[in-house]
Amino acid sequence: MKYSILCLAISGLILQESFSAHAQQKKSPDSSLFYQTVGTYVNPVLPGDHPDPTMLKVGDDFYHCGSSFHFNPYLPIYHSRDMVHWEVISRVLTAAKGKWVTDRPSAGIWQGAITYFYGSYWIYFSANGQYFSKASSPKGPWSAPVQLKTNRETGNLGYDNSIFVDDDGKPYIVIKNGQKINRLQALGRDGQLADTVINLDWINAKLQYSWAEGPVMCKRNGYYYYFPAGDVSGGQYVLRASALTADSTKWVRLGSFFKPISDQSVGFRRPNHISAPLQLADGTWWTIGQSYEKYDGDDWSGLGRQTALYPVIWEGDRPWGMAPTTKPIIKPDLSQGVIPWRSVRTDYFEADSLGMGWHFLTKAASLNYSLTARKGWLRLTPDTARTHIMQKETDHVYSAVTRVDLDAVNENDKAGIYLTNGNQKVIVRLFSGNDHGKKIIFQMDTAKRVIANTLGRIVWLKLVRDQHTLTGYFSNDGKLWTSVGAPISAVELDKAQPNFNSWVGTSLGLFAEGKPADFDLFICKDGTSVLPASGYSNYFGVTKGAAKQVSNTSQKGGWFMISGVELGLQTPSSVEVTASVKTNAEIEIWIDDIEKGKLIATVPLSPNSGHDLKKFRQAIKAASGQHDIFVRFPKGTALGTSIQSIQFFK
Repeated sequence: MKYSILCLAISGLILQESFSAHAQQKKSPDSSLFYQTVGTYVNPVLPGDHPDPTMLKVGDDFYHCGSSFHFNPYLPIYHSRDMVHWEVISRVLTAAKGKWVTDRPSAGIWQGAITYFYGSYWIYFSANGQYFSKASSPKGPWSAPVQLKTNRETGNLGYDNSIFVDDDGKPYIVIKNGQKINRLQALGRDGQLADTVINLDWINAKLQYSWAEGPVMCKRNGYYYYFPAGDVSGGQYVLRASALTADSTKWVRLGSFFKPISDQSVGFRRPNHISAPLQLADGTWWTIGQSYEKYDGDDWSGLGRQTALYPVIWEGDRPWGMAPTTKPIIKPDLSQGVIPWRSVRTDYFEADSLGMGWHFLTKAASLNYSLTARKGWLRLTPDTARTHIMQKETDHVYSAVTRVDLDAVNENDKAGIYLTNGNQKVIVRLFSGNDHGKKIIFQMDTAKRVIANTLGRIVWLKLVRDQHTLTGYFSNDGKLWTSVGAPISAVELDKAQPNFNSWVGTSLGLFAEGKPADFDLFICKDGTSVLPASGYSNYFGVTKGAAKQVSNTSQKGGWFMISGVELGLQTPSSVEVTASVKTNAEIEIWIDDIEKGKLIATVPLSPNSGHDLKKFRQAIKAASGQHDIFVRFPKGTALGTSIQSIQFFK
């Protein structure tokens, strides 16, 4: 049976419809539904550093893994129920078990191909050789790595491979080494090479596809599809054959995989390194792929290669990836479950183990922390160098908060918030320290702001990012904040650096130098700080306008979502909306979802003659912890009703 996807533009919405039982029930989708319910998503679905993505579907679950490079514990496994919301559920290899893995930027572990065959889950990866681990569940535990053996005929097994499983369940490793070697070979039940190599070196013999790297394969209607990427900067291509053969005359070069871009606002313009396209029960096909984020005069390459979800459109037996767009896309017809949007996660350090989202930039740092030395606190104990604990930075707008306990008696004693680019050459630190006396110091390279620490050894620190502008604050109670001097530009941190920032993106977290330091909590999106509406992660029926205001574009309503907001351990007393309105209106505040989530406040808005912006405060219902916050314009809201920010108060 052949499937096709009809892409319709309705009020800026990209509608995906297949000729399946599900689609036949709603041949004429009522676009008004999307103004009041969350039926769409915008890319990237895995913001921040997520290079070389592979994706696996088993039953109703989806799993993702990719290159982790020098970040450890290595090879985080992500789980999803809808390919839009993802969470880390395990890590394949600890630093202690990966002693042979090179511990420096640009090295570490590449590839991370997740697959399922012969009744087990497998990860194939490259780290000075090709290895694999296996498990009965993606949650682990994962077996000790086994080196994949090669032979003279097969040759070097390379560093950028994937796994293809044929319709009969037989697995093949898709081998990539250098620019001109592209090969296939079956795998046995022991995970090792079997049968003979299928030589496809002709694919890139004339460097037609630059490096022809990250190849993946899928099968449809009896045809095999081979998808090589160009190189790290972009390009994705596709070939087709009716049999797995080395005979080049049996393969057809179909050209570029992605449709040409028509949305000139797109920042993710060169997607590639896609996962093998997969089919859902309703007949639709999907893939994920990476891209750097860059706009005219606005470079966010420092965040790394971010991963987006793309519908795959079939024109007969020719696949096309939907062109990247800034517009909302209809979500796959799947249940979301309870997984939140991918954001930096809050940690109060009350558990006996670290959350799965944390990583380290060195092996030494992975041994220099404790959750038991002081109950409810994280202790970082540096040796002769800086130690740290990090998460992948995921947003352009946030307020990162911590509470640190450090008695800084000399200039070597430092502890606080740490933000660094991939090669660790551009570094931002907001910390309690000593500079001819106890000080609070905010520094990025030569830019340095210093203010006296009159609070003692325990202080609150807050690093506010508003696009490329960083501002440091400190506080005695986490409520009233004092600025640590003028803002600092993060342009040098956020832009592309030599060697593509050593292949990884920016990381945000905590650090200590000189002596041990204790941290009571780590929050990235502090709900008691101002939450600019322009920092949304998903939306429908709204637009960004002047003064960073978000306005509805239809009287059908609309909404926007700010992901990963921390409301605190206790329910805030109220929420404040800063808005510009022309007629009386009401704005709804939901957590986790609209309709399926929880309505925590309805905020009445009224015109304010003579002033563009006015603050409106309303009590909220019980809500605590970290949530995705949805701000909804109900149906009938006057056009041009604009929200600049929201903020929660204790």
